[in-house]
This record gives sequence, C-alpha cells and structure tokens, in this order.
Amino acid sequence: MKRPRDTNQLAKTVVDIATGQAEDTKPKATPKRANGGHARASSMSSERRQEIARAAASARWGHDNG
Repeated sequence: MKRPRDTNQLAKTVVDIATGQAEDTKPKATPKRANGGHARASSMSSERRQEIARAAASARWGHDNG
C-alpha cells in the first residue's frame, strides 16, 4: 500500500498499521553487511593490505608512513 501524502490520511494509516487494522507492506530495511570489502580483504595477504593502508594514509595525511 502506498502511503498517502495528506497529513491526516497518513496519520490514520499509521494508526491503522500500529493497531493491526492494516498491513504494512512497505519493505523493512534488513541489516545486511556489504560483502565486497570483506571478501577483498580476506583474499589479500597481510602484506598487501598493509601496502594499501600505507598508500591510503600517505594520500590522506600527505607524508610517508614507511
């Protein structure tokens, strides 16, 4: 069900959902973690991760960390 834009109708819809008289069909956000960074980090060696971290620190703070 699409939520109404009118304030009074929206308030009634919210009350109906809260009291169980109407079903909330809006999908709820699920706490899922993005897997891209974790998969990339687990596939790299510790030395490679350190190289990337040093390059990032150098780019951020502008001095050499090695």
